[in-house]
Amino acid sequence: MHGGKVAVVGGSIAGCAAALAAHRGGAAEVTVYERAAEDLAERGVGLGMRNAHYAELADAGYMDAGMPWLQLSRRRWYTRDGAAPFGRLVGELALPFRTYNWGPLWRALRDRMPATTAFHGGSAVRTAETSADGAAVRLDDGTTHHADLVVGADGYRSVVRGAAFPDVQPAYAGYLAWRGAFPAERLAALDGIAPGGRWPADDAVFAVFPGGHAVIYRIPGEASGHRVNWALYTVPPQGADLALDTPTSLPPGSLDDILHAHFAQITGDLLPPYWGELARLTLPGELFIQPMYDFTAPRYAAGRVLLAGDAATVARPHTGSGAVKALQDATALEAACTAAGSWADVPAAYDAARGAAGRSMMELGRRLGDALVLRSPDWRTVRQADLDALWAGTNAGAFGGRTPDAGKTPPGGRR
Repeated sequence: MHGGKVAVVGGSIAGCAAALAAHRGGAAEVTVYERAAEDLAERGVGLGMRNAHYAELADAGYMDAGMPWLQLSRRRWYTRDGAAPFGRLVGELALPFRTYNWGPLWRALRDRMPATTAFHGGSAVRTAETSADGAAVRLDDGTTHHADLVVGADGYRSVVRGAAFPDVQPAYAGYLAWRGAFPAERLAALDGIAPGGRWPADDAVFAVFPGGHAVIYRIPGEASGHRVNWALYTVPPQGADLALDTPTSLPPGSLDDILHAHFAQITGDLLPPYWGELARLTLPGELFIQPMYDFTAPRYAAGRVLLAGDAATVARPHTGSGAVKALQDATALEAACTAAGSWADVPAAYDAARGAAGRSMMELGRRLGDALVLRSPDWRTVRQADLDALWAGTNAGAFGGRTPDAGKTPPGGRR
């Protein structure tokens, strides 16, 4: 199938990957509509990718082998134990993951898009429509643009999903993630707590406490060196004036005194000293809050309108699957386009390939949220055998994203 037009709504990682997939699948014209006018490479923090998924996606042509990355090998779980700097080691689990910086990953995908792709920044889409012979996007400026397919890759507040499935709304999960990232050189300020005790670069730390945990690991810097990336999951404090029923985020500079006091209490009293002080090294302009939401659309396609990335499914970050899922969506889109006899055949094939994966990741995120935040154990009594049983009880086989299909040739036969 060659020729035709594909419109992609959203120019983030999912959108750039979808545009690349449509081009490889045979589309002659691919247009990306991105709401933001600025360069998106400045957005985002860190992300992890299972080694096996990197190999799968690199073979499929969606990961650049030259992009900076760091190797993780294990998760070490610590809980507060008096004044012990790192706390008590609860146990450890294998973690064969690579870590990346969001910005360079986006830039690599953006650069892989062919020169013929039209990328329109500052172009907000108001709605998307489908018909028997195609689809269209209507922009805020009142113009309408027709295509053979429209791919909604415009995030968890997707206007495309809202048009295709107006009854589907992300559900607030009841807790937040505090997030931050900063240059690793700042760790020198913690030498007074644990002289020379900076943790191994291949460790991801899970610092756990009653009602939450922090995940801490290193990622590559934007230009050089390393950065410390962390996320702290906890229920918001009483009295915080937060309107979270509608999907939102709390950017740097928008946090009130109650939230700052809550952050200080957790990092000062609940986390082990080293990990609490590490989070405090984050400057106010680097600290933001991501409320937890989840949902999945009933289908990944409605007529000629398709959904990808967070527009289709939001799984909580515990799953370690966000970027991986978006890129796997793209490989499925490419495969559906490549195999189709006409554009009308693509939606059903794409939905069949990705719908079950989306539901699986959403359900895993809910189980992990329950186990690690909402119904966390008394970590003072947990040992390695208990940790193994807890993890097995979440049925976390899909942690990090869908397990690669062993021996399966990626779209286009790239091996």
